[in-house]
Amino acid sequence: MTLTANDTSTTAGAAEPASQPLTAQEQQWVDQFMDETTLFLGPDPDIMRSHQITSRSAYEEECISKGVDPIQVDRIRKRLAGALDEGYEMCEAMGAAPGAKWGDLTTAIYTAEGDVTYLSCHGVIAFSAILHHPIRYIMKYWKDEPTVGINPGDGFIHNDARYGNVHNTDQSMISPIMRDGNIIAWVAATIHEGENGACEPGGMPSGSETPFDDGLRLSPIKIVEKGELRRDLLTFLQHSVRDPKLQLADIKVKIGAVQRIQERVDSIIDEVGIETFVAALRVTVEDVEQEVKRRISELPDGTVTFNQFMDSTLKENILIKLACKITVKGEKMTIDLRGTGPEILNRAINSPLCSVKSMMMQAILAFWWPDLPRCTSAMSPIDIISDEHTWADAGYDAPMGQSLQASFRGFSALQTAFAKVQFSNPEKFSNVLAPWFNQINTFLWGGLTQHGDQVGNLCADLNGMGGGAKAFRDGEDAISPLFCAMADTAEQEVMEEEVPFMQLVSKRIVRDNQGFGKNSGGMGYEMIVAAEGTPLWGFMTVASGSKFSSVTGMFGGYGCGTNPLAMVKGINIYDVIRKDSSHFDLSMERIMNEQPYEGGKYTTAHMGLQFDVAKDGELYMIAQGSGGGYGDVLERDPEAVAKDLELGRISANVATTIYGVVWNPDTFVVDEEATVQLRQDVRRARIARGKPYKEFLESYVQPEPPKDLLYYGSWGDTGELTATHFTSEGPERVKATVDKLPLIMLPDRREVKISQLEERIRELEQKHGEVIQRKS
Repeated sequence: MTLTANDTSTTAGAAEPASQPLTAQEQQWVDQFMDETTLFLGPDPDIMRSHQITSRSAYEEECISKGVDPIQVDRIRKRLAGALDEGYEMCEAMGAAPGAKWGDLTTAIYTAEGDVTYLSCHGVIAFSAILHHPIRYIMKYWKDEPTVGINPGDGFIHNDARYGNVHNTDQSMISPIMRDGNIIAWVAATIHEGENGACEPGGMPSGSETPFDDGLRLSPIKIVEKGELRRDLLTFLQHSVRDPKLQLADIKVKIGAVQRIQERVDSIIDEVGIETFVAALRVTVEDVEQEVKRRISELPDGTVTFNQFMDSTLKENILIKLACKITVKGEKMTIDLRGTGPEILNRAINSPLCSVKSMMMQAILAFWWPDLPRCTSAMSPIDIISDEHTWADAGYDAPMGQSLQASFRGFSALQTAFAKVQFSNPEKFSNVLAPWFNQINTFLWGGLTQHGDQVGNLCADLNGMGGGAKAFRDGEDAISPLFCAMADTAEQEVMEEEVPFMQLVSKRIVRDNQGFGKNSGGMGYEMIVAAEGTPLWGFMTVASGSKFSSVTGMFGGYGCGTNPLAMVKGINIYDVIRKDSSHFDLSMERIMNEQPYEGGKYTTAHMGLQFDVAKDGELYMIAQGSGGGYGDVLERDPEAVAKDLELGRISANVATTIYGVVWNPDTFVVDEEATVQLRQDVRRARIARGKPYKEFLESYVQPEPPKDLLYYGSWGDTGELTATHFTSEGPERVKATVDKLPLIMLPDRREVKISQLEERIRELEQKHGEVIQRKS
């Protein structure tokens, strides 16, 4: 910024004197004044919008110029991997949060400028795309800030996704490795803590309507000063959440893990020297970047488009688009997210771009090229184009309590598009597979435990997402979350020691919950929970995909089915079972179809349940979804269909109408001739229904979304977004570029309901008033 000096006052009509530019000294004084009187340090756009690795520092250049032994670098990498895995296992073994106990965490080492060099082999790979942001922020704003500074033994904590995190439930502990007063590397541990003081327990509030509802919003702050935990800041954090014991316990766990990793790093440095160690970190990052460029260059040039839709705000039903185009040209890949729906400023589903990038990195390093070291540089050669103020690239003032809704779709977009890109590629570094299930289908909970503690967190059942089918085999049932290979789904008996509810049905595969295909997607399980013996308890669900499938199939395979929330209120299942144990035959399908409990109120809804107070014995029921199916269902081995049928994995209706298989119902032996004939009939019917593509488009493609649909995003291949804008006159459809759209906010559901009831009262008053008038 350059200012001009003008000390002379002027009157109307008088000629203004020529402006004199500031001298260099004067400009320096102005800049110093502005720096010293900054009102507020928000996220730095230059830091937050960059996912590329930094250039070599002068010291790194000096270290590398002295020669790099590849064998020594490989040895250092292996030693670091062992140290990080040890730190990971410490967090998992000693952590208090469910996310710690069941693997939703990571440990990492970074270059001096913050580029992730290595992540633990277990845990959440997505952190490799985002944890450079807070370190770069610390280096830019706190390193030379006299009230903060960076010293050996310091530890910085942060959780705000807008400063670099997957979402606000994750908390990091970041510490420098220093020699002779200089930072040569960083070490960090990050855990999904859950409870963070948000407007609803558990840290992922679907009811959030402002950023202030999202709970803790920690920019990077120093909580450990020269090896000592600062009690003043710890007290502040404990007073900001519902579970102060959890906050203290896991801060100490992360400190311990980081210190252990630093001890291992110290021994490596003592053995190989500082310069060799620094060179190894930088060379690893650069090697991965060059290898990614090489692998991109082997892909066929071209563009693949894949659009996804979310079917709710977790409060009301809408259809909001995540648009994605992947273009490959030479060694360059571009991911274009333009056309994605606008941010909704009073709903929790918005995500900062860095969170979406983190799940893109999860797709890249867990599914595209899982053999690569887990480095920031795996995404460095990839350009990402996005419009700020969309729900996958939200601005500072948007609530982000459920940012995973956009982030997970960023994962699926890359996983699906890449399968199409790599299908014809001769050399593959991973399997071609259909999409993984991508929703947080689990229960969040909170309230007072049987021990009198106030808590809020989540069940780890979301860690049993169904895997996508592969080109050569079925997907794995309920195997792992898309964000964390080898995570655990938890033991119910362990949970019952801590929380006042039981999983009356836990992790039982649901019939027909399968991505149908030549190879079927991995199946999901159901969960039925009920609380007992607590003065206050409640449950939440925070997923979408109840009306519009969140997962597609691949190359003719079917996507995941839709998954509702079901509840039975007004009963106490424990009293029912105690009186008659035969009623312990529980399944969502049976309960909702047969409605066996007298006096119960049976309801289904979408999976965006805000915190709902549960009375003893009331039933809450959900199911995990499935991975996508791969290939034409009519090509599935009939024997595999019969086996699924015999095991109760699919129904007779699915075996016949979807897979086209005929069998003996007593022996489950396939009737081969009848099956061949049925499948031929189905194929002929397909051909009869078919029409040329151009003719299909003429009848199928509409000029705009249906009038009564709350739709958000581009409609077709256009730079303009379609959105529903609510005014005092009601909803109106607007169409404009992102920068020209009005602020998009949805009306309060209670006000909508009151308005509807008032309108109904007026109708009844008018109707019955006329009847009374006629009678009189």
